[in-house]
Amino acid sequence: MKNKSKKTYPIQLSEDELRAKLDPESYHVLREKGTERPFTGTYYHNKETGIYECKACGNEIFHSSKMYDSGCGWPSFTHPIRPDAIDVEMDYSHFMIREEILCAKCGSHLGHRFPDGPKDRGGIRYCINSVSMDFKKDS
Repeated sequence: MKNKSKKTYPIQLSEDELRAKLDPESYHVLREKGTERPFTGTYYHNKETGIYECKACGNEIFHSSKMYDSGCGWPSFTHPIRPDAIDVEMDYSHFMIREEILCAKCGSHLGHRFPDGPKDRGGIRYCINSVSMDFKKDS
C-alpha cells in the first residue's frame, strides 16, 4: 500500500529517489506504511540527547526530551518537536481505527498516535518506527 495521502507535501521525492536513498525496511515503513517488529528498533532504548529526523527528507520531528519508555516495543514520544512537524490522518487498516502520523514535509509514514500516554505529559503517545527516523545527537 503506497502512501495515498491527498495532501501535496513541500518535499516531493520520486519513488526511485527514495528507493536509492533508503534501505528496504525503511522504504517499506516510510512509503508502504509498514511496521518494524516490536522491541527491535535501533532507537527503542536510545538514551542520548538529540533530535529525531524523518529518514526520507530530514525534517526534524521529535526531540529526545519528549521520549519515554511506554513498554509498547517502539520509540514513544509525548509531543512532536513542533506542532507543524507532523500530519495526522485516520488509518482504518488492519480492522482498526488509529491516527497515523506522517512527516509534514514529505508525507512519509512514521507511526501512530494513541490516547494512552502519560497523563502528566498530555496523555498522548506517539508510537514511531525506528527505521523511519535518523538521530542527530546534540553536541
